[in-house]
Amino acid sequence: MIKKLIIKNYALIDELDIDFGSGLSIITGETGAGKSIMLGALGLLLGERADSRAIADKSRKTIVEATFEVNRPSEDLASGETEKIELIVRREIQPSGRSRAFIDDSPVTLIQLGGIASRLLDIHSQHANLSLASKEGQLQIIDAMADNKEYLEDYREIFRNYVAVRNRLRKIKEEQERSKERRDAISRQLEQLRKLNVKLGEQEEVERSFEILNDADTIREHLHSVSYLLGESDSAALSNISQSIWHLQEIADLVDAGVSEEESLLGRLKELAIEVKDIAETAERKADAMESSPATLARVAARMKELYDAVKIFHVGKADELIRLRETLEKELKAIDGDDDESAALEREGRLLAKHLKEMAQTLSERRIAAAEHFSQVLTEKARPLGLGNLKFEVRIEQTKLSINGGDTVEFVCSFNKNGELLPMAMTASGGELSRLTLTIKSIMAEKMEMPTVIFDEIDTGVSGEIASKMGRMMVDMADNMQILSITHLPQVAAKGERHYKVMKQDTPERTISTIRELSPEERVREIAGMLSGEEITEAALSAARALVEKQ
Repeated sequence: MIKKLIIKNYALIDELDIDFGSGLSIITGETGAGKSIMLGALGLLLGERADSRAIADKSRKTIVEATFEVNRPSEDLASGETEKIELIVRREIQPSGRSRAFIDDSPVTLIQLGGIASRLLDIHSQHANLSLASKEGQLQIIDAMADNKEYLEDYREIFRNYVAVRNRLRKIKEEQERSKERRDAISRQLEQLRKLNVKLGEQEEVERSFEILNDADTIREHLHSVSYLLGESDSAALSNISQSIWHLQEIADLVDAGVSEEESLLGRLKELAIEVKDIAETAERKADAMESSPATLARVAARMKELYDAVKIFHVGKADELIRLRETLEKELKAIDGDDDESAALEREGRLLAKHLKEMAQTLSERRIAAAEHFSQVLTEKARPLGLGNLKFEVRIEQTKLSINGGDTVEFVCSFNKNGELLPMAMTASGGELSRLTLTIKSIMAEKMEMPTVIFDEIDTGVSGEIASKMGRMMVDMADNMQILSITHLPQVAAKGERHYKVMKQDTPERTISTIRELSPEERVREIAGMLSGEEITEAALSAARALVEKQ
């Protein structure tokens, strides 16, 4: 519950420091006195947008701080008991509009602030009436009644995974569509390169073969000449070497003195003779083997042209780079085709998730249907004493496309008149009827959700007399389990509070400011008397006010 509220430099509030107690507290004041300003300040603690125009004194920052008393598990977790601790939630707005949030003096984000404060405080305003009349708000009520929080979180996690899979799949499909032309181009290029079938070093080899074949006749003539000059002509090298060998052999036979220099020369000449003979024979063989076929030359020339054309078409330096280009394109094509494998896997995963989602959504529907029936019964019973004796109330649940909240739409329909047609809640209820119905819903939900503090902003609008008294009694009953702050203009409701606070405006030399203070028992009686009689407080009004207070 809220123990203390401090507001500084916010709209008409210069500085406010007020303590609150448990049970039902009443807040009254004239229209425009500043009640809504206080609620606006509390809204800042719930993470609502800060408006720098609300800063009255532009030389100072605005501060809104609330001290909450909360229960937390005891340090002895095994005991299952809780202990009360204080939690201080603060929001600061600089004159520049910059906002900061703190929990126990530790900086937090607005999302963190709102997430924690919304579990501690619920402000029900006229806007909240519209929220309860919306299908989204009604679905939240039924989910709370069905205790669907954890189950719905599991469902939403799977739904988010499903959406992520479908988004990834859609992205792949889009990429595949965009890369379709690229894939066709790559396929055509690869077909050309594979058909060309370039080998490493082939360009140099083809060029050399072309040169040889182009001059084959000349080369063959030269080779024949080499063979003839070395081994066949009258002055052939081999014949001269043979004669030289004979002369050295003669010298060796004449000289009987071991291994002479002549014998050394003889050995070298014999080796030379063998080498010259081999060269002559090799040249002859090469000459005989030299091909000078025009068809072969044409084939080599055509291959060389193929390589030159490909080098030009694919913008590379030489034919060897065509091999690397082919390998690169094959990898790129494989990557594109690999998306098909990923998309197939995602399709399978998506089908499994969709099946699981449908099963979970069906379970959610069953839980909601059961909770809706119970909620309708409880609501009708609790609302009838508030002058809604002819109330007929149903919760319509219809199947729809799966979404983050499951596969259902929820709509509250009701009739306040005997044999009246059931219509959506927002269409059929008058202001007073909607207030009573809303309070009944809030009383049911407050018990279910165990909200520590609920603030009602004129929820009793449009009612009076005995009905107002019963609405006040309902708030009293709610206050047995939580802190209730009720802003009201009705004396029947105000008389039921354990504490009574009055919001007032007063003029200072500088400006008009709004203040709030707790009333003493006698001041409380006079405030209620004023609500009964207007500006002039009569003895009859005072007597009636005391009777209302004593009756509670």
